[in-house]
Amino acid sequence: MAGHPLVFYEIIFSYTRDVAGWNREHYLFFVGCHYALSGFVETFFLENCTGFAELVRSGNLDLYLLKPIDEQFLITTRHIDWSTFPNILQGACVMGYALWAMDWSFDLGRMLGFVVLFSCGVAMAYAFLLMLCSLSVWMVRNQSLLEMWWLFTTLMRYPREIFATTGWASPIGLFFTFVVPVLLIINVPASVMVKALEPGFIGLMLLATVLLLLLSRLFFRYALSAYRSASS
Repeated sequence: MAGHPLVFYEIIFSYTRDVAGWNREHYLFFVGCHYALSGFVETFFLENCTGFAELVRSGNLDLYLLKPIDEQFLITTRHIDWSTFPNILQGACVMGYALWAMDWSFDLGRMLGFVVLFSCGVAMAYAFLLMLCSLSVWMVRNQSLLEMWWLFTTLMRYPREIFATTGWASPIGLFFTFVVPVLLIINVPASVMVKALEPGFIGLMLLATVLLLLLSRLFFRYALSAYRSASS
């Protein structure tokens, strides 16, 4: 199913030269970055976080809380879903093809910047996912949490400039850039690699990463403090 969006984007660019300032090759790199980052989160974190609700419901969370290791690390990294690992490789291949198609000249500074900001994007996505799964302590069933996560991933796949160029959508773009900074996760690392450097947004993403990791950590700890063990 991951190949279908590529066909869709090819059809779009057969009728236009760019979408909100992103030409075909730039947008193809953007899409590859989305595939790779989403695949990374799905491989290492998604199954663990969505399984948190079952741990709460069954009372098996008690077993993890008794172990002499950080609960957040243990709960969110206990399994690796290798079935989604090919998505990371697919994303890398799409990004590589996009760079080749645009005849990209190697730039060590941009490459290092991309790696750092891509890592920040993974950390931000992880923080959002952790806060959503923490709600399982009160909600128990995680279907609505999964729907919220897929909403986030849907927003992540679009350049923030799309919202800025549409009057009624501008407030949405501003909200998901500066308040709930979902639109930064793919936009900033992709822009650093293939478009103009935007120091303001780079700084904003670095700051947002630190704040989100701290906030998600505090919220997860708060959720655990509200948890009532199966033995209580």
